[in-house]
Amino acid sequence: METSKENVLVAGANGTTGKLIVSYLDQSQYYNPVAMVRKQEQQKQFKIQGIDTVLGDLEKDLSKAVKGIDKVIFTAGSGGDTGPEKTIDVDQEGAKRLIDASKDVEVKKFIMLSSINADNPESSESLKHYLEAKRKADNYLKNSGLNYTIVRPGTLKNEEGTRKIEAALDVEHGEVTRDDVAYTLVHVLNDDVAQNAVFEMVEGEQRIEDAIKEF
Repeated sequence: METSKENVLVAGANGTTGKLIVSYLDQSQYYNPVAMVRKQEQQKQFKIQGIDTVLGDLEKDLSKAVKGIDKVIFTAGSGGDTGPEKTIDVDQEGAKRLIDASKDVEVKKFIMLSSINADNPESSESLKHYLEAKRKADNYLKNSGLNYTIVRPGTLKNEEGTRKIEAALDVEHGEVTRDDVAYTLVHVLNDDVAQNAVFEMVEGEQRIEDAIKEF
């Protein structure tokens, strides 16, 4: 791990959004990505690119995974299609486990990828268990004492980002590219941006940097 740059642990690095985040961090002059993956075979793709990796299972002890880490981006998830038990294990309890481990090493900032309507699980019958898990994880982070930013995007799509969004405490449900979400998550790592803030985001007309200034 590099010492001149801040080491950023990406939980869920093997996911679609996670890989984009790792890529943006790798291009940054300020951050060094540390890709956290569950299986050894998942490390190879990152090592080929010269990216640091660490093995970490959100359902187990994470003390080794956070060693030497300055900041954390939590983008892991069981996915909206999994049953309630797995969602609770990963999205809720896994997030709590990483928050606790992060507190132990005094990370400077913890960025949580949450979901639009996480404060209103009743809004979707099919996603109720998922949104409830996200809400509980978000609340745990808020009460952790860590410096945090919680980002709640709308429905994710796999198109090229526009770098333009709408961001507010409560936005009308819409879509947003994973690319723009990844870019936003990296942007809010900055100490001076969106400290102890929560916001929802969908595609819009404002530049990302301007849209999240108010937070």
